[in-house]
Order: sequence, then structure tokens, then C-alpha cells
Amino acid sequence: MNTHVEESMSQKVQKTLRFILLCVLFVIFVFPFVLVIINVFKTKADINTAPLALIGSHGFSLDNFPAAMEKMNFWKVFTNSLIITISATVLTILFSCMAAYVIVRNKWKACAIFFAAMIASMVIPFQVLMVPLVSVYGGILGVLNHRLTLILLHVGFSVSMATFMYHGAIHTNIPRELEEAAYIDGCTRWQTFWKIVFPLLGPTTATVAIIDAMAFWNDYLLPSLVLTQKDLYTIPISTKVFYGTYSTDIGLVMAALLLAMLPILILYLFLQKFIVKGVTSGAVKG
Repeated sequence: MNTHVEESMSQKVQKTLRFILLCVLFVIFVFPFVLVIINVFKTKADINTAPLALIGSHGFSLDNFPAAMEKMNFWKVFTNSLIITISATVLTILFSCMAAYVIVRNKWKACAIFFAAMIASMVIPFQVLMVPLVSVYGGILGVLNHRLTLILLHVGFSVSMATFMYHGAIHTNIPRELEEAAYIDGCTRWQTFWKIVFPLLGPTTATVAIIDAMAFWNDYLLPSLVLTQKDLYTIPISTKVFYGTYSTDIGLVMAALLLAMLPILILYLFLQKFIVKGVTSGAVKG
């Protein structure tokens, strides 16, 4: 009896310590974000004198936002990021879902080789390809400083992971009998895929969309290599340049950071319920 009581007490202590540790880690992780939120609505003087106060002595201020938007040319860089992110995400979804469907439904050796090559490419670090990329596309082909170049590069680097996710979802969750019934009803293979198969891949599509959209929106390294003209800057590049120019005005910097993260944060809030379902939909059932 005493042994069971001691084990129960030990488990309660472990759970309590684990909960406390998680709370501490959560506070450490969230604290910088909270600091940005409470200081972005203060004047520069209030930020310097009382950065931890909820409201500064000068009261609630929205002056940082219009100033930051004007100085970083926000609407221009926002449009650039929006065009690149939406285009690259849509193309990645289209190419990867069709590629995965062909690979799953055909037992050709070429499909197996192609899929294995895509999986192998996922382990290659992007930094290994940086210098050849700039040398070939810039020095030889001269196609840098174009949105289309960046969009296609984003698609090329992300389509392997997306295909892998769609492959698991189709293989596990889409029975072949549904497609056979569609063929009997007179559907072509193209109609069967878009009307029967693709709608059933909604959770996976949402997961791929949010993961890739976040990656494209927040990416700094690849756009900084491809886009060097100021009128083509994306939000991460413009934010970096803005910080280098106005690093002494913390209020403006925090307003710029908040403006940069808001669009992708809103997208995540809308699609978050699909993420876990989309990731687990590709799991192989035993």
C-alpha cells in the first residue's frame, strides 16, 4: 500500500515539475513578443525610460505605425512579398500533388527513382547551393532581380517536401475504389483527380500551404541573393535594411517587426486547425 502511495506521490511531483518547467519555457519564449506588443504603442522616450510598463507616461500612441510604413515603403514590399508567397505556394501545391498522385498510382521504376531522388534532395543544405546558384543564375544566365526567378526557386526547393506529404496522404487515405467508380461514371483521369482525389486532400493542402507560405514569407537568405534592386525587396529584406537605418528608434523598429509578422500570423490562425490533421493524414497505418 505504501509503495503505491509513494509511486502516486512521485508521479504527481514529476507532473508538477514538468508543468512548472513548461510554464517557464513558455514565458521565456513569449516574453520578447509581449515586449514588442507593449512597446510598439509607446513613444521613444517612454520605451527608453520604462520598457516594461504596459502604458507609457505619454499615453497610448499609434505614431510608430504610419512612420514605419512610410520609411520602409511598406505597401510596396508587402505587395512584393504577397505576389511571391502566393504564386510560389500555389505552384508548389499544384506540382507536388500531381507528382505525388502519379508516383503513387503508377508502379513504374522511373517513378520510384524520381521519388527517391526527391527525398534525397531534402537533406542537401541550401547553403551548399548558394554560390553555384548566384554564379549560374546571375553570372551566366543573368536572370536575377526578377520575381519569377525567385518564385521558381522557392518552388524548386519546396516541392520535394510537399510531394512527400501528398504521397503519404494519397497512399494512406485515398482508396483506389473511389477512382474506379469515377472511371465507370465516365470521368477522365484528369477529372477524377481534380473532382475526387484533390478535394479529399484538403487537410494536407492546408498544411502544405501554411508551412510553405510561412517559409516563403519569412525567408531572407534566398531573396537577398536573388533580389538586389530596392523596388523588388520583400518584407524580410526591407525590415533588415530598415533596422540598419533606424536601429536607434526602437519604436519604429518594433512597429516594422509587427507589420512584418501580422499577415502570416493571421493566415496561421485561420488554418491552424488543419495542421495537425494534415500532418497525421500521411501516417502509415499498421
